[in-house]
Amino acid sequence: MSPEQRPAYDSDPDESEAERVQRNWAEILQELRVIQTGSQILTGFLLTLAFQPRFADLEPGQQVLYLALVTLAALTTILGLAPVSLHRTLFRQGAKEVIVRVADVVLKVTLAAVGLTLTGTVALIFDVVVGRSAALTATGIALLVILMAWILIPTTALRRVRD
Repeated sequence: MSPEQRPAYDSDPDESEAERVQRNWAEILQELRVIQTGSQILTGFLLTLAFQPRFADLEPGQQVLYLALVTLAALTTILGLAPVSLHRTLFRQGAKEVIVRVADVVLKVTLAAVGLTLTGTVALIFDVVVGRSAALTATGIALLVILMAWILIPTTALRRVRD
């Protein structure tokens, strides 16, 4: 993408295309560090639940939700590590821009998976501790907060930057 085609909010007249791609990759790496840490902690938490004494008391629906969350947490971890594998495969192949574009998409999907895992974890914990009704309420609130923090606020900020 030429400097003229680049959005104003992502351009620096003194920055070359290679420098921009390298900066974008560095920014993605920082974001990956954050999301990997968070998803790994959440995954570890979920994995330990099965070894707690109260786990045997879970209702069948709660067990299904738990297994779905463990699967989703594992998927999140896999997705969070995918850009590393992509980079290793394409390292020194002159494909940094491809790496950045693919990693950007993977990171967005990873965020969605983390959001679902967090929401589901809230649902499970509230269901076990205080009951289904409270779980539905807490899940709705968690989902609303995630949507606001991860979609509404960034989208609003982007509109302001573009105006």
